[in-house]
Amino acid sequence: MPRLLKPQDGPQESFLGTNADIAIYGGAAGGGKTFGLLLEPLRHMNVDGFGATIFRKNATQITIEGGLLDESREIYSNIEGAEYKASPRPNWTFNGKGRVAFMHIDGDADLPKWQGSQICLIGFDELTHFTEKQFFYMLSRNRSTCGVKPYVRATCNPDVDSWVAKFIEWWIDQDTGYAIPERSGVVRYFYRVNEEVMWEDTMEALIEKYNVAPYMCKSVTFIASSIYDNKELLKINPEYLASLNALALVERERLLKGNWKIRPAAGLYFRRDQTRIVDSVPDKIVSVARAWDLAATEITSDVKDPDRTAGVLMARMRNGQYIVLHVRRTASNASTVRDIVKNTAVTDKAEYQSETVSIPQDPGQAGKEQAQSYVKELAGFKVKSKPVDKNKIVRAEPFAAQWQRGNVLLLKGEWNDAYITELEGFPDAVHDDQVDASSDAFALVANAGNYSAPPEMLMKHSYWI
Repeated sequence: MPRLLKPQDGPQESFLGTNADIAIYGGAAGGGKTFGLLLEPLRHMNVDGFGATIFRKNATQITIEGGLLDESREIYSNIEGAEYKASPRPNWTFNGKGRVAFMHIDGDADLPKWQGSQICLIGFDELTHFTEKQFFYMLSRNRSTCGVKPYVRATCNPDVDSWVAKFIEWWIDQDTGYAIPERSGVVRYFYRVNEEVMWEDTMEALIEKYNVAPYMCKSVTFIASSIYDNKELLKINPEYLASLNALALVERERLLKGNWKIRPAAGLYFRRDQTRIVDSVPDKIVSVARAWDLAATEITSDVKDPDRTAGVLMARMRNGQYIVLHVRRTASNASTVRDIVKNTAVTDKAEYQSETVSIPQDPGQAGKEQAQSYVKELAGFKVKSKPVDKNKIVRAEPFAAQWQRGNVLLLKGEWNDAYITELEGFPDAVHDDQVDASSDAFALVANAGNYSAPPEMLMKHSYWI
């Protein structure tokens, strides 16, 4: 039976019903944003010469499993006369009339190729991924001779550092960061000149104040939504709400609650009162690994506080909790660091039967060669090495999410206080060596298979410092 194509009651219906020149929809995950964006072109699918182009930041976001292209198939394949072609670009045509294409703008260098283009409906899926320059340049391509007035539709999730946050600030409570319910869907007008945007509540007020022609004014609305507005998703995939709720605080505020003002700051990822120090491992260990964040600088009179080499030994227990078993942190030269890494691996194996060691791989050939040399020196161990994710916050979020729920314990040791202090200061503190190592160790043990720990590991451990 063909799928009934219509918007859900609430914000999605408002998004598809607004007459604003520019409508921005979303502000949280799971609100049915992409579905709404893909429905929009269908109102003009039987108009000769109508063309819509929906943009993502990169091509992968279009073709990835469950991405824009897959979702378009779910919708458009239900329409009689719809035809998909993958070349020269992914696109749909409807009865040989209306067209919808999917393209990407990966940087400002992509803009010149759009010179001379005429796009009646421009869609941006995740507008915060595009720069202000890209948006307003493409707005100049928003034109048509098919009889449909050109317009723009966009979706987004909150990003406090995006130009979009400033652009829609009237719709957002600047104290709380949350959308103002009574302003959602309200249309305002702007005039932009010399990269400055002037706003008024009506076109008449804008024309009078700035003495501009009506065609120089654009109408805009922001329509807030969240997963709670997407009844279909909650019915089909209710566990997605649990997934959003399981995020670390900052991402939970952004993606579940739609907070446009929250930003990473010390104390928002790790707090001392969210963990517990224990004298012994309270349950059977099912996976264990040590991850390193490497540095090779000694403390000298000229360099008094260098980055440290940090190694975090972490385990996942049968009850689903995690425990940091030991942390090694040192400011040493490269040769000493290599000895420490190797000796620590030997001790970890003897104490915890841990054979997995993670070594970061810095960018470039030198980073590859360093990682390969560690693999040789650690013969007999399971050495994991992969390129370092430069976004330390994204890297830390899965670990932080478990920490914030009290699911991470610390085995009592002299390293405890220094470790917690650094984590509490993340991401504002000078050093984050132990955070990076913890993030990598967590990724290893969270995804590892089962492992059998010796019974004596459930006893109090006098692990070396």
